[in-house]
Amino acid sequence: MDIPEATYHYHIKLMRQEDPDLEWKALILETFEQHKGRYGYRRIHGELRAQGHIINHKKVQRIMKNLGLKCVKFIRKSRYKSYKGTVGKVAKNLLNRRFRTPYALQKLVTDVTEFKCTDDEKLYLSPIMDLYNGEIIGFSISKRPSLDFVLDSLKQVLPIIQKCAEYRTTIHSDQGWHYQHNTWVRTLRQNRIFQSMSRKATCADNAAMENFFSLLKQEMYYGEQLISYETLQKKIK
Repeated sequence: MDIPEATYHYHIKLMRQEDPDLEWKALILETFEQHKGRYGYRRIHGELRAQGHIINHKKVQRIMKNLGLKCVKFIRKSRYKSYKGTVGKVAKNLLNRRFRTPYALQKLVTDVTEFKCTDDEKLYLSPIMDLYNGEIIGFSISKRPSLDFVLDSLKQVLPIIQKCAEYRTTIHSDQGWHYQHNTWVRTLRQNRIFQSMSRKATCADNAAMENFFSLLKQEMYYGEQLISYETLQKKIK
């Protein structure tokens, strides 16, 4: 099986340079979620200062803009949520926001995001990122967020892990139903891959993937007219 090309060239170029703001992004995401999206950058900055974190308010504003975080007082974007309660196995948060690693394929993160298209269609994207360099090493695209759709991206990376990983791999995700499903859990176990999950409703635990989705959508989706599923699929690939 061929190793998938890194198709998100602009993002990979950025991510191969170590992101000095990744921990700040996780902290700001967490604070934003805690207050249900009702805080703008000034109040987020005040919260962080109250917790003893020293950060400039302009930096908070810049990071929130980069992550697409806007106070619901002004705007509220719908977000795909795959969480359906405890429907299978919920794994411990082994990653625990340790987003850096000097070893390729040691820490992988994944998630599902949704794009609206014309004709009331939707496009779902399931990438898997290597935290070693921010590279997308596998991804799948579908009109429906099915189990097979998510498993497809996993199956793409398994041969890469088996051939190239020097250390045992951990794959981190949220608690979406796909990742609790017995087939996903069993596939990881059979391939000696550790499973890690974010805490419920804590997207900051997967800040690296949230950051990727934000950059991707700002580059080619937000502020643009809706296009067909087929056109968007080609654009992403």
